[in-house]
This record gives sequence, C-alpha cells and structure tokens, in this order.
Amino acid sequence: MGSGSILPFDGRSFTTSQSRAKVKQSQTSAASEASQSRFGRTTSAPTYQPPGPDSAAVLAAVDRVLKAFLGPVGIPSEGATLTALRAIAQIDVRPLPDAAERRSDDAAAETVRRPASQLLGLDGAAPRSGDSPRPKRIPSQQRLNVVIDKLSDAAYTIVTQPTVVITRQILEEYVRLQARLGKPQSLPQILALYANKPRPEMAAGSIRYVERNPSKIDSAVDPAVAGAALDAAIEAKDLEAAIGIVENTYAAKAFLRAKLLRKALLPGFAVAATPVALYYAATQLAQVQYALEPKIATGMALVGALSYVGFTASIGLVAHFTANDQMKRVTWAVGTPLRHRWLHEEERAALDKIACSFGFSEEHRYGEEEGEEFSFLREYILSRSMILDAVELMPGMN
Repeated sequence: MGSGSILPFDGRSFTTSQSRAKVKQSQTSAASEASQSRFGRTTSAPTYQPPGPDSAAVLAAVDRVLKAFLGPVGIPSEGATLTALRAIAQIDVRPLPDAAERRSDDAAAETVRRPASQLLGLDGAAPRSGDSPRPKRIPSQQRLNVVIDKLSDAAYTIVTQPTVVITRQILEEYVRLQARLGKPQSLPQILALYANKPRPEMAAGSIRYVERNPSKIDSAVDPAVAGAALDAAIEAKDLEAAIGIVENTYAAKAFLRAKLLRKALLPGFAVAATPVALYYAATQLAQVQYALEPKIATGMALVGALSYVGFTASIGLVAHFTANDQMKRVTWAVGTPLRHRWLHEEERAALDKIACSFGFSEEHRYGEEEGEEFSFLREYILSRSMILDAVELMPGMN
C-alpha cells in the first residue's frame, strides 16, 4: 500500500516522513555574517529564526493521518489509536517567544550591532558601514496558531470517535499531546468520556454499544495523568478547564472508591485483626500468673489492651486527619467529618494549587484578589466544604 494507506485494525500505518522533511527544511536558519568593529573584534549579528513549522506541510500530514485512521470500518485497536496520536505528536511545533523575550532579543541584537563608541555613551553616532543590519522578524504567530489548532482538533477527532475505546495509555498520550500544544480546553470532556463513553462491541457483524458505570473503580483516572492534565490547564491559565479537570478526576466517585481500595484496604484488615491478636496475647499472659483465674485474667488483659490501643489510635488518627501543615490557602471548613477530609484530600490539594497559581504570589496579599473568575473559584471552594484564605490560619492571625 502507499504511504497514506491503512491496514485493517492492528496493521494501520501512518506516514509523516515527507512532512517532517519539509518542517526541518523550513526551520534551517541562514548563516550569520560577521562584522568588524572599530576595535578589530569579530562579532556575529544575531539572526532571528522564525519558529513554527511549515503550515502547509503540517496540515497535509495531519489530513493523511486522519484519512488513514478514519477510513476503515470497524473497531480500531488500542495500538492503532496510539499510532495515530503519536504520528500527530511527532510533528514539531515550537511555541513563539512571548513579548518580553522578543524585547530582550531586540535589545541584545541592538547591543551587538552598535559599535563601541555608542556603548561608551555616543548614542548619536551614525552606524558604521561595516555594521551588520538588525535581524528582520517574520511574523508567524497566526500561522503557528492555525497549526496548533489543527493538531489539537485532529487528536480530539481521533479520541472522540464512537468506535474508539479510551484506555489508560490512550488517555495519557492525549493529555501529553494537548499539554505540549497548550490546549487544555478539551481535557475535562475527554476525562469525562474516559468514564462514561459507551464501549463498542462486535455482535453479528455489526457494532453495538454497551453502557458503562462511571462509578466503577476501573473508571478512575490515574493520579499521575490527572496531575499532568491539571498542570497543563494551570500553565495555560485556563481556570474553567482546571476546575473541570478536578471534577472529573479527584472529585469523581470512581477515584474515591479506587483510593479506598488502594489505601484503606490493608489498614482495614489490620484494624479487624487487632482484637484477635490482642485476645491471643491476653490468653498467653493469663498463663504466666497464678493470682487470678485464667478467664478473669484474660478478660482483664484484653480490656486493658483494647483500651490502650483504641485510645492511642484515636488520638493518632485525629492528629493525622486534622493536620494542616500541607495546606497553603485552601483549608477544611469547621465541622467537616474526618473521613470526608481523608477521602477528598487530593481534591483539596488540587484546588489549593489552583488558588496559588491564579492568585497573588505574595503571601501578604492573599485574599485581595478580585474579578469574576476568582470570585467563582472562591464560591466553588466553599461549596466543597472548604474555605479559601481562612482568616484564623493566615500568617500573623494565629
């Protein structure tokens, strides 16, 4: 088959070699010319290399990948979906420098271009004939935005196909791709589809879709993937996407059940086995004394051991669940049950991270934020049994 062909299901192939060659050819910079200063030093005039790939080549490569993936009829395998996403991820897209970096580059280029007489304070001196010209900048922000939008939309089209099963690896690859492109807007929807999207199955030569239970443990998003998605939204300064990611990951019922199974199952067995172990120890202690009957001595030893272990464990649990050293701005409201605090600690930490990222960085200015977005964040945190910038816990107030 040709480079744009596709093998049935597991044998899909995607070709982007021609597009990568064009991208590399468009990214090669011209050699800088050396200029001789009045002191005889040879300096090179900085040349500006316009970032971003060849938009026409990238768009053609993306169209070939989509055509190869969407062409066949059937349920694509996980490998075929990963291959399509990685084919899109292979395209090099370098973001443009921001305005501050461009001003810094202009200043550096102007400093190198000026002769030493101007650096000594003779700013009015005319440029010498041997000076190198200032680098010319080619505006490419609009072209780069078109390329990034095309790549993001292509990945979204692949993952949202009804016949595509979103697995853990596919979700991780999609989050990584959108984070690199700086496009976290679709992450909340994809995270919701990971738990709610109907699973396709082949039945009698046709495809039928089976509804899924979003509360099952296998529908929980991996904490590492959730953290990567949240970091992408924070880096893009998208508060709406950040809140949506928290709702579909840390606050989801499947995530809470997975946490119970992962972190509370073994301690629960230990708590259940503690009375049995104490009873066995009490019976052994009753055998080494002769002042009381063995049954009475066993009962007294068991009651004493249970009282000591229960009291000590209760104090330890209260101290552990009420600790707030890890909290910066978001804390629990008074009266929140300890079990709720433990279950939703990851959600509180994520909201704390969001508040610190979107608010003032100076600690003495906490609570002074204004605006519609931050007011929404404050009300949302309050609805989750949490408080943003509790007065009694702020520096100097305790």
